[in-house]
Amino acid sequence: MKPNHAFLVAGLTVALGGCGGSGDEPGSAPGAAGDPIKVGVLHSLSGTMAISETTLKDTILMMVEEQNAKGGLLGRPVEAVVVDPASDWPLFAERARELLESEQVDVVFGCWTSVSRKSVLPVFEENNGLLFYPVQYEGEESSKNVIYTGAAPNQQAIPAVDYLMNEVGIERWVLEGTDYVYPRTTNRILEAYLKQQGVADEDIDINYTPFGHSDWQTRVAAIRRFGSAGKPTAVVSTINGDANVPFYLELANQEVSADDIPVVAFSVGEEELSGLDTAPLVGHLAAWNYFQSVESPANGEFITKWKQFVDNQDRTTNDPMEAHYIGFNLWAQAVEKAGTTDVDAVLAALPGTETPNLTGGIARVLPNHHITKPVYIGEVQANGQFDVVWETDGTVPGDAWSDYLPVSEVTEADWVELNCGNYNTETQVCSGQNYE
Repeated sequence: MKPNHAFLVAGLTVALGGCGGSGDEPGSAPGAAGDPIKVGVLHSLSGTMAISETTLKDTILMMVEEQNAKGGLLGRPVEAVVVDPASDWPLFAERARELLESEQVDVVFGCWTSVSRKSVLPVFEENNGLLFYPVQYEGEESSKNVIYTGAAPNQQAIPAVDYLMNEVGIERWVLEGTDYVYPRTTNRILEAYLKQQGVADEDIDINYTPFGHSDWQTRVAAIRRFGSAGKPTAVVSTINGDANVPFYLELANQEVSADDIPVVAFSVGEEELSGLDTAPLVGHLAAWNYFQSVESPANGEFITKWKQFVDNQDRTTNDPMEAHYIGFNLWAQAVEKAGTTDVDAVLAALPGTETPNLTGGIARVLPNHHITKPVYIGEVQANGQFDVVWETDGTVPGDAWSDYLPVSEVTEADWVELNCGNYNTETQVCSGQNYE
């Protein structure tokens, strides 16, 4: 497929058109000169994932505008190049190649689903590009060319199960997911973890449905039956994209309340709830590393800037937006530290780099290319926001490889000392990328 240059140019116009400044070109950074530093934006603006990803495109455009208002980077203006991979996983790889090879962007912020990230990963490694990935994922990966600013399982899935088990008293578990790599791998980790905690096979029900699944009547009825065995039951949901809307509607239709069978979701935030009547969903849960309702000076300032940028007081913020906020600031800081946008120099500068998150803590890049994050459990409120009912004491370091899978518990990722993302501590062999 040929590059869609018309759309690429349109993306540049969108990114820069809102930027003020006194430069010679419209939208240029005040006082900035020279060739622009190009930031690729690789998010679905159409298809099943647009409900979640469009907001992330807007977040990067806001960050670019703010950076230009500060004078750009290295005295140069910053430009965003926006492409639409349209929720099509092979198209993600094509669009990534366009960004890296045709547009020669300096960094890319993008992807939501793990299958889209897996699709683009060979392209970034082949071209030595740099991807900031902002969404919770299944772990079991650490690439030299990716900074994972979303949650690893030990920063979301495991704490959520611990909360349900220890604070709510859940004994039966429905692991409900969309049929692709993130839910399947996450549920493999959770199944192993639950069994290590003494949960019997018959008390774990695992099910997958396709992307965009809409007819939930039969499945919700099955969940109700599974939950009628006399033991407290919960749903751990890795349903992704717009399939969440009919799922929650069917829960309400069948009067499955949070008091009966609570649902804790890993892919439902404020944006996904904004189009729903959330009154019947009050009490259901989500596990994230950020909620709009968390009070802090930084979050208040971010929310105000966001609503002004999109010129819509009803637009919400959410966790992956904060991950992009963190990721963009980490990248900008590393560029300034390295004095260049060269990927190898920026990658060398990133580990140990710190920036404030939006909830009052510090995000630090770890040698495994993950970051430190707090964990929050929130209850859905009638206004579509979340009331935080539980949080970790401080931040949790992201673990690239799960401690609960036999093949992973002896695996370590370290791009500082070991220069390897897949190092077996028993055999002392790097079986993945190795740049020594």
